[in-house]
Amino acid sequence: MTLRRSWTAALLIAALLAGCGDPRPIGARQALEQRRAELQEAIADNPQAIDERIELARVAFQLGDGVAAEASVKAAIGAGGDETQLRPLLARAFALQGDVARALETIDAGPIAPQAIGEAAWVAGNVHLAGGDLGAARDAYDRAVRELPRSSALWVDVARFRDANADTLGARDAVDYAIELDKDNSAALAYKANLIRTQDGLTASLEWYDAALAADPDNADALIDQAATLGDLGRYRDMLVALRHAATLAPSNPRIYYLQAVLAARADNYRLARSLLQRTRGLMDDEPAFMLLSAIVELELGGEAVAATWADRLLVEQPNNIAARRILAVADWAGGDADGAAEALIPIVDRDDADSWSLLLAGRVAAELGRRGESADYLARAASLSRGDAAPFAAENSYGFLSMAADAEPLNPAKAIPAISADIAAGQSGRAIERATKLRDANRGVADAHILLGDAAMAGGRYDLAVQSYRAARDLDAGERTTLRLAHALFRAGDAAGSGAAILALRDSQPSSIAADRLAGHLAMDLEHWDQAIAHFERVRRRIGNRDVVVLRELSKAWAAKGDGARSTALISLAYRLQPLNAEIMRLYADRLAEKGDAEGAADLRDKARQIGR
Repeated sequence: MTLRRSWTAALLIAALLAGCGDPRPIGARQALEQRRAELQEAIADNPQAIDERIELARVAFQLGDGVAAEASVKAAIGAGGDETQLRPLLARAFALQGDVARALETIDAGPIAPQAIGEAAWVAGNVHLAGGDLGAARDAYDRAVRELPRSSALWVDVARFRDANADTLGARDAVDYAIELDKDNSAALAYKANLIRTQDGLTASLEWYDAALAADPDNADALIDQAATLGDLGRYRDMLVALRHAATLAPSNPRIYYLQAVLAARADNYRLARSLLQRTRGLMDDEPAFMLLSAIVELELGGEAVAATWADRLLVEQPNNIAARRILAVADWAGGDADGAAEALIPIVDRDDADSWSLLLAGRVAAELGRRGESADYLARAASLSRGDAAPFAAENSYGFLSMAADAEPLNPAKAIPAISADIAAGQSGRAIERATKLRDANRGVADAHILLGDAAMAGGRYDLAVQSYRAARDLDAGERTTLRLAHALFRAGDAAGSGAAILALRDSQPSSIAADRLAGHLAMDLEHWDQAIAHFERVRRRIGNRDVVVLRELSKAWAAKGDGARSTALISLAYRLQPLNAEIMRLYADRLAEKGDAEGAADLRDKARQIGR
């Protein structure tokens, strides 16, 4: 089916919503594994060895093995090691396993040796950052850098903390210092690459990923981030090479198989894609991206019923997921269920911005059901759109990779923010809210985090959540960007008075705010407070001159409502000169001319407005 085939090829990259996991950099694995074997042999020969057990724990940290690290530290303590010195290492082992509560309990369980205070603070900083307690994380990192000022690895975590606080410059300074301290710190080089990717673009970041992998070819984080970047650049072969290497380092990570399945599907090797998906062993079955890709693969392999099942499951989780609805429609149509296909398409084709591909399918389905008039209407609408709209998600090839990166590092604003924007643009407001909520919870002291959640909520019509989020943002930053958002959300939520109060507060605190005066003027117009509206719009007019048609139009309306026809006519005349083909301006100008007794001029303008029809 040509229509299905062209659509599926364009949609596959949009399936990349799940990311690749978030393992810690694992170092040169072969050398570390060899060293682990040597240490285990030494310990076997000397059960009371303490130093060897401590080193074994640190090797386990580099390998990302928190369980083994815990066992080694406990064994070192059992062999007579100083618990006050080893407790921070034990806490780090618990944190690596994701048991943050136990990590903090371990740190607080007793005194810490002076030489271990820095590491204890470092672990506490990481734990607090993961838990979203930014104040405690800041205090902990400050203590850590005082105790360990020349620890390159610590400065990488400080960079992550600053980045999470939307302090991009501070994050760059921290990671640059980490590299200055250790030019072969692969984790620092990889994080530098992530920052460069956001600040200077995809291509500029590649040399830093290369440097990170030159320092440690087995850095899984760098490999996965590099793969995402290469995918965004369309270098899919290189992306696959990176993913295959990552798979040798983290063979149990189901997301790597998932990403390889996406690439296999893009190469039309759907049987391989299905095999790779099955190798996830059900660990990703509840992930929206996995459901989406599974539906695509099954559809291409002729399993329409199974594809429809996956799409239905996804729609239960994300009712507004347009991609899932398209898949369900195709699956139903291919399976002979035209009624089901039509039902699946309704939420899409009822939108004013429906894409032409969905309209084209809806036209064919309607024709099959004998609804000739409806079919003709859909086909006409499809023909009226630009060619670029015909293939759904054709302009979203980077969307999946943005989602992949954000899913891998959901608390990294450099990854999460672009993904949230992409979700909103793609109509995935629920997913955007989910991402933004996670970021907000981890960064409650950052205004931008609350703004992101508010923007996602507004896109999804969640005005109550938007108001709550923007209020929290304004408590941190009472500037124009937060207050205007709050005012808009309050107005959409039906609280016109609260909206006006917020705008006036901004107007009082920032008298130079043109935006505040504009919005205050519109609110005054809605409330028919003509004098206030005139005052606000005149301030704008004095600042920008007679070059804004909307300002001139609103001033004309306000003066007309006050009975000053002369001023109203002069203002609408200026607006007409700026936009002589605007039908609304023509009609307003015609009204003013009619009031002056110029019936012929008024009739001429009204006739032109009817011809324009907009």
